[in-house]
Amino acid sequence: MKFTMFTNTYLPHVGGVARSVQTYAEEFRRRGFDVNIVAPEFEGAEESTEHVLRVPAIQNFNGSDFSLRLPQPWLVSDHMDKIQPQLIHSHHPFLLGDAALRTAYERQLPLVFTHHTMYEQYTHYVPLDSDAMKRVAVQMATEYCNLCHHVIAPSESIAELLKKRGVTVPITTIPTGIDLSFFGGGNRQHFRQQFDIPHDAIVVGHVGRLAEEKNLSFLANAVGKYLADHDNAVFVVVGDGPHRTVMESLLEGVAASNQIIFAGRQTGQDLADAYAAMDAFAFSSQSETQGMVIAEAMAAGNPVVALDGPGIREIVEERNGRLLNGDATESEFAAALTQLTEDPQRLWRIADEARLSVKPYGLESCADRLAELYATLIAQFESQHDHDLTPWEMIQGRLEAEWDLLAEKASALAAAVADTEATKATLT
Repeated sequence: MKFTMFTNTYLPHVGGVARSVQTYAEEFRRRGFDVNIVAPEFEGAEESTEHVLRVPAIQNFNGSDFSLRLPQPWLVSDHMDKIQPQLIHSHHPFLLGDAALRTAYERQLPLVFTHHTMYEQYTHYVPLDSDAMKRVAVQMATEYCNLCHHVIAPSESIAELLKKRGVTVPITTIPTGIDLSFFGGGNRQHFRQQFDIPHDAIVVGHVGRLAEEKNLSFLANAVGKYLADHDNAVFVVVGDGPHRTVMESLLEGVAASNQIIFAGRQTGQDLADAYAAMDAFAFSSQSETQGMVIAEAMAAGNPVVALDGPGIREIVEERNGRLLNGDATESEFAAALTQLTEDPQRLWRIADEARLSVKPYGLESCADRLAELYATLIAQFESQHDHDLTPWEMIQGRLEAEWDLLAEKASALAAAVADTEATKATLT
């Protein structure tokens, strides 16, 4: 199979979408598939390679660590002429997501979209952030879903929400798979020695991009309360981002300096070692669509304390951690960490259950399901389009794409003024 993924975030950007694209691309190439990626330029990234087309972009848009793609459609079109994909997979409903839709419509290819993110919780990156802007984000993502041929939801709760919002195209739930043996094979002592963590310390860990939408002020305050009551506990934060300084200021003075470690971005074996060094994992974000880092942590044997939210409730349960109400207080979160870690033997038993509970998130299983979906859609389209496209047919496809994208944007802007079925829908 030959397919192309369009994404607004890719390596070396650290985030769930970039890691999802990387994970599946590597797995499918291992299986012999021809996988190409279209992504914006990013600080520290290589220029275009055999498998990755980098398009011009504005770096660090609006003070964030995202790149804003600049429109140069001929670059994408020329690239598609060379590689001739059979399917397009979009990972965002805007920017390069629009380019993905144009490419699929123009070439009459199946278009798959993965709804990775609760986009309305990221509008603070856009000027004029407001409730109206949040409604625009919801409506735009919903309309985009209905312009695609198939939508992938990373969790059942997101699939349910999309249906409530009015998505009518087929939806399949497929989480981003993780390499269970890799994340379960980290070197605990190596990481602890590197950061001078005592072998008998209780390590509470967190992994992720340190950004406002991740509810990290809550996390810092909650774990800070736990550290203040446990002299032998250490908080290890893996990742980086604009909210790091906020977390550091909130933790300063609450606990001893040797109880707080900001390890920065870790990848590959260093990341696996970081997970292995932890005894429990703390997670408070409610903007997720799947618990990817939670699954990685559990594969390493880390019980999890988390707040209820989409994508989280599917994986965290009593046998592998503690799932608190979404409106739980910082003190309740700290108490849950205490309850989880106070009995070492019980903690080890829960750690074993955590490893067992994430088997359905294994990479091979999830990749099998995604590959099967790709093959089905490609076969359907190739049976319907059994001739080479004429220039006129390609022009028609492009005109249809432009019209549909214009209608999508108009509907989204209208949602800024009045609620719609999509913007009123909520998770139960």
